[in-house]
Amino acid sequence: MRDAPESAQLIQAFANTVDVETGTDEIETASTFDSWLRERGLLRGPRIDAADHALGLRLRAGIREALGAHVGDEPDTAVQQAASEALRELPVVVTADGHAPGTLVPAPQLSASRKALAALAVAWSELTVTGDAVRLKRCSEHACAWVFWDTSKNRSGRWCSMRVCGNRAKARRYAARQAAGTVRET
Repeated sequence: MRDAPESAQLIQAFANTVDVETGTDEIETASTFDSWLRERGLLRGPRIDAADHALGLRLRAGIREALGAHVGDEPDTAVQQAASEALRELPVVVTADGHAPGTLVPAPQLSASRKALAALAVAWSELTVTGDAVRLKRCSEHACAWVFWDTSKNRSGRWCSMRVCGNRAKARRYAARQAAGTVRET
């Protein structure tokens, strides 16, 4: 079992800024998104504006869709298309200047706020290229939808918590079988 790399921890935190169960969103406004980026050291300088906030929300929605596909959910193509368009607005480059050779970094011509968003795109790209993205998943319990790092040996985890979400899903399946009369007595 591997610990989540920094890029996975960042993407997990970003994806979990929305809490489906409680109906809350940590980055609901440009101001709260600005604070979230600053707390993680991704943004310095001018504040996030409404356009960059909307861009960040599209990026987050697309990442969450991709993470849901890791547990068998059918991705919403419109959400994925919007995220792809958002990524095109956040170019990254490969550099050797001050970084390890071949490191992805936000393109230098981007504004400070776009560089912060591009840092999220870089983290997502790193996970995808290394294959680690498959360990980052959105809980298949749709009432939860929390993003988690799958520590199972064969990468087969489906729930953020087997005790809570996994148990709920299994209890529902059992009740459905019992209602249909397909449960065997032991």
